[in-house]
Amino acid sequence: MNHTLSSPENASAVGAPAVGAARPDVAASEPRRRAAARVRLPSALSFRNIGAVYVWLAIAVIFAVWAPATFPTWTTARQIMNENAATGLMALSVVIPLCTRTFDLSVGFVASLSAVTASYLIAHGVPVAAAVAIAMGGALLVGLINAGVVVVMGVDSFIATLATGSLIQAFITMMTNDIAITSPALNGPFAKIGQARIGGITLPVIYTLVVGLVIWFVLEHTATGRRLYATGFNPESARLAGVKTARLRFASLIVSALLAGAAGVVLASTLGSGDPQAGVPYLLLAYAAAFLGASQLRPGRFNAWGTLIAVLLLGTGVVGLGLVSAPNWAPSMFTGVVLIAALGITGAKRRALRRGRRARREAPASPPQT
Repeated sequence: MNHTLSSPENASAVGAPAVGAARPDVAASEPRRRAAARVRLPSALSFRNIGAVYVWLAIAVIFAVWAPATFPTWTTARQIMNENAATGLMALSVVIPLCTRTFDLSVGFVASLSAVTASYLIAHGVPVAAAVAIAMGGALLVGLINAGVVVVMGVDSFIATLATGSLIQAFITMMTNDIAITSPALNGPFAKIGQARIGGITLPVIYTLVVGLVIWFVLEHTATGRRLYATGFNPESARLAGVKTARLRFASLIVSALLAGAAGVVLASTLGSGDPQAGVPYLLLAYAAAFLGASQLRPGRFNAWGTLIAVLLLGTGVVGLGLVSAPNWAPSMFTGVVLIAALGITGAKRRALRRGRRARREAPASPPQT
């Protein structure tokens, strides 16, 4: 059967002389084999695979020229990483449910709930460890509620988690009257969770890298990761193949809520207060990073490292706009434009992958050569 030269192995097989084959065929196949090898070698660095990296570098160059005295410095690099660690955690929190084609729009509200709960308890004398554990318990409860409504009751995840988020915000307002919780107790050991530094890098950056590493390993190197992707690409086929799709969606919403809760605790520690709106502004950034990340490294698939690259791209743009004294609306416009572009790119790549799979299934088999 004849195949397109899609790998060096195939190229070698086609280029090897067959019994009874004419010399011109071998001579003709050799240039194709060498061309395929040349094309395949840099494919990992192609714009299609890491386009966001090139866009990120272009943005960095623009701001380095625009603000040469302030932008191209190690201080600005640390600022980008430190200020976007919470964004990274929030973005990673939505990656797992998105792999199963499930939306969790409550993550921003869950982060606010954890921030307010931990701050309230610490301000009233509860030990830091216990306060953080209770705050994470609240996030777990929200995850169970989301999973029950979406998976057990069958409500669309987009609507269900948006409704859950609204209920959480109502509870926060009832508890705080929309006034930030402040206390000297929040400046003690609790502050170290989000403000302690190692070599100028805050601990939340380390947390984000560790979570990203765990998610990468699960998605890329475990059967659970393959099943999560299968659930998202074709849930009915995955279910017929024996994949417990409902269980995976249930677990993904719990993981999402726990990571959002951790992000909320980090935010409260970093800010030194329990802001009732602390997590809400991160919702758009989280989804922008997740969808842009789905067009990187593993095109068409939500993945951890692509998401973190997207977080750095967005963070570089926002910090750069701040350094050049751009208008207040500029960062929001920048994020919105990136999100629309990311959605368009991700959708186009998914359609291209589906067309490629369909073409391979429908391609007629060629008669074997003799």
